[in-house]
Amino acid sequence: MTHRDIARAVLAVVLASSIQAQTVKTNDDPDLAISTDPGERVLTYDFPAFHVGIAEYPDGPTGVTVLHFRNGANMALDVRGGSPGVVGDYGYVHAISLAGGSLLGLEAASGVAAELLARGGYKGDWNTIPLVSGGIVYDFGARNNSIYPDKRLGREALKNAVPNRFPLGARGAGMSVTVGKGFEFDRGEPAGQGAAYREIGGVKFFACVVLNAIGAVFDRDGNVVRGHVDPRSGERTTYIEDIEHRVEAAQAARDPQPGNTTITVVVTNQTVRGHDLIQLGRQVHSSMARAIQPFHTRDDGDALWMVSTGEVELPQWSLTGLGVVASEVVWDAVLVAHP
Repeated sequence: MTHRDIARAVLAVVLASSIQAQTVKTNDDPDLAISTDPGERVLTYDFPAFHVGIAEYPDGPTGVTVLHFRNGANMALDVRGGSPGVVGDYGYVHAISLAGGSLLGLEAASGVAAELLARGGYKGDWNTIPLVSGGIVYDFGARNNSIYPDKRLGREALKNAVPNRFPLGARGAGMSVTVGKGFEFDRGEPAGQGAAYREIGGVKFFACVVLNAIGAVFDRDGNVVRGHVDPRSGERTTYIEDIEHRVEAAQAARDPQPGNTTITVVVTNQTVRGHDLIQLGRQVHSSMARAIQPFHTRDDGDALWMVSTGEVELPQWSLTGLGVVASEVVWDAVLVAHP
């Protein structure tokens, strides 16, 4: 064997060992790298009542997105679809954790709570216990490992939270998500997390979404703009067109595979409380079926947090009017939830 052959053999062993090391990494690995880089696509806005931070495990890739309400806020949680994963429906919240990792990713919310407890001097008084709500998306299908957003990652996301900045695309909880997957799960496209902001007459509206839906994304003209790409023609089609084709070809329109979720947070500074906040969340969540079709299926686990920071109380705004504007802002957020 020549020196060149020996060098090649050694290189092959090194590469094989490297690949194996990458595939067996777990959350127990003390060297598991964390990234908090917001990336190039960032939404800026004027709503300092909450801070947003992300933290990611690039080896997943998977991550967490945290919204921190420094003074607390009223919250209503609306859960739909057959496969949700949420924790912490308190009616009031100090932070919301959005994470990958399926149900395992709910651990990230504990990390956020632990960091808030540390900031408060580890006081266990009844009135100082941090209230953290959390939701997850199933993102294992797009990668070959079981790394998930854990307590450590949740703490890092909160530590890096800043006002008036939201990272867009394949960042935070949206690192390994897809959309518009079709009945055979062969029509999806990479998605991500999106956000949008609008202010009208002193009332502020912010929305963010982590998009991991079976349904495809539709624009306001009714066109499919993300997902549901026909693998034969490369063109986007609607689900009804797919069903019609299957019926004509005597093929079964099987139910999609499980593991899909769209999680959304909507924040307004207008004061809304109690049942009104619950109803507002229902209205906005229902409106999302215009942007994502189909939505709230048995194999989706959709959740929406409707949050009021209570900074203004302008009487000219009706509850329905708030819902109309918030619904449009959410639609904007869905449209930019892509890499």
